[in-house]
Amino acid sequence: MSKNVEGQIGTVAALVRSTFLVNAVYANSAREYGLTQQQGQLLCVLMAQPYGMGELGAMLGLAKSSLTGLVDRSERNGLVQRRPDPQDSRAVRVALTPRGAKLVDEFYAETCRRVEDLTSGFAPADRETLAALLGRIVDDNKVPTVFVEPDRTR
Repeated sequence: MSKNVEGQIGTVAALVRSTFLVNAVYANSAREYGLTQQQGQLLCVLMAQPYGMGELGAMLGLAKSSLTGLVDRSERNGLVQRRPDPQDSRAVRVALTPRGAKLVDEFYAETCRRVEDLTSGFAPADRETLAALLGRIVDDNKVPTVFVEPDRTR
């Protein structure tokens, strides 16, 4: 196993460790709002618009049975509702309820603040460079839009 030289870490370790950090911040924020991390992700995705179950499964990377359980639990908690799909009478679309929309607005704003704080010691130019480089990774790997910039919601 290689050792860090004077605090420098490589790209792989930096990406993996930063993923753990962001996931921990996200999970802690979700917990404080009475959500699981997956419920928080579901609600954030639904901020933009209602989605069909297949679309949600693909965006969240969940198998059909896992997604069904997640939507069922979220529906029982009054956060989402299933609506008939206007294009396909056999399908449903999942949408936020008014309670879910209010909760996700608060959760989203707080989570964004906490993630933003991770780079509070950076100069604005460094933040822009980091965003551009990570944005390229996201674009190059066709990562679904599961979380958007705070000023680009709704």
